[in-house]
Amino acid sequence: MAKDNQVSITVVRRLPKYYRYLTELKEKGISRISSQELSVLTGFTASQIRQDFNNFGGFGQQGYGYNVEDLHRELKKILGLDSNYNAVIVGAGNLGQAIANYKGFEDAGFKVLSLFDRNPRVIGLKIRDIEIRDIETIDSFIKENNVQIGIITTPKESAQSVADIYVKNGIKGIWNFAPTDLVVPDNVVVEHVRLNESLFVLSYFLRAMNE
Repeated sequence: MAKDNQVSITVVRRLPKYYRYLTELKEKGISRISSQELSVLTGFTASQIRQDFNNFGGFGQQGYGYNVEDLHRELKKILGLDSNYNAVIVGAGNLGQAIANYKGFEDAGFKVLSLFDRNPRVIGLKIRDIEIRDIETIDSFIKENNVQIGIITTPKESAQSVADIYVKNGIKGIWNFAPTDLVVPDNVVVEHVRLNESLFVLSYFLRAMNE
């Protein structure tokens, strides 16, 4: 199996899509699939699919294709979904509450333990039994609850200070929804979610279609 740092980010970003389709195939009771059949589902070429999987050992057999359950299990390990992760959210506005309210994350092993905010009007409220706490208590909460992932849904002006809090308390994974880049140590991973940029790309294609 390839070391993670030898696999391109482009390949890594395709893995969740493979995993999603394999989950659906498992649920339908399909036990085997070829790279060509997977190509039709995912939109990636059969050659690209084989190359992607070869980064991690291949998994398939010539003339047989891929065992759906085995490949699903291997991708689950590769994506780290065979582990459970505790997470917290700073920013208890609409976006933060929506993320806390989405049960799909918990089903995948990502458990939001608490939201944090400075607004006294929301402190003490609960979202799906997840309490919104005062940001002043976040240091002790992270240390006492083995939190691995910190989620940022604050305005961009506050995002760096929140990231600093996460780093100071030993969090190594940050999921950032704020529209700003963060400065973190090399041993901290940040995944940026650019909602506006994604919408701008959609706008570009809509404009191109109408020309």
